[in-house]
Amino acid sequence: MNYTNMFDAQIDAVYSAMKYLGYDDVDIVVAETGWPSAGDPNQPGVSLENAVSYNVNLVKHVNSGVGTPLMPNRTFETYVFSLFNEDLKPSTSERNFGLFQPDFTPVYDVGILRNAQASPPAMAPEVGKKWCVPRADASDAALQSNIDFVCSSGIDCQAIQDGGPCYEPNTIRAHAACAMNSYYQANGRKDFDCNFINTGVVTSYDPSYEECTYAA
Repeated sequence: MNYTNMFDAQIDAVYSAMKYLGYDDVDIVVAETGWPSAGDPNQPGVSLENAVSYNVNLVKHVNSGVGTPLMPNRTFETYVFSLFNEDLKPSTSERNFGLFQPDFTPVYDVGILRNAQASPPAMAPEVGKKWCVPRADASDAALQSNIDFVCSSGIDCQAIQDGGPCYEPNTIRAHAACAMNSYYQANGRKDFDCNFINTGVVTSYDPSYEECTYAA
């Protein structure tokens, strides 16, 4: 029997154990599964793009009704861990499993936002295009400093002013993303121009939303 992902393999392993004990008629619920969007230096597989890839594909797979090799044509009640980032947890990765920041701004979208404020989940990475966005673990204080720096350096920040196309959502993180990307693009899209004292990250996923278009 061939498995193409650990999610199916683990569900079928649980099912096999339950069947051996005579409980194969009990429904299986996945109480926690997810991927952190930021981590410590010794966690090279942890990134915003990997978190998007994991959770977007998880939602597609669970909703497809394909099931697993041992339980075909089944759907399983599955809970993504977690809804919000938790800034009191001990490690960077543990603090960044959330789909949303504590201020309710999305870290990324897996297809659950009613008024899209992030890239559509079905969108593939844009080949050859890059954007600069805040790291998931960047503090509001650091991001406000980034906004102040960019807007005082000659970069046009009218888009994030009241009435501008990127003013809403009116949060420091959203405004910083727009300002940081403008600076990154204006300076030739070099990786070090997105560092911002280790608070920025380069992504190939377009962060544009509604009327707010990010240059690339």
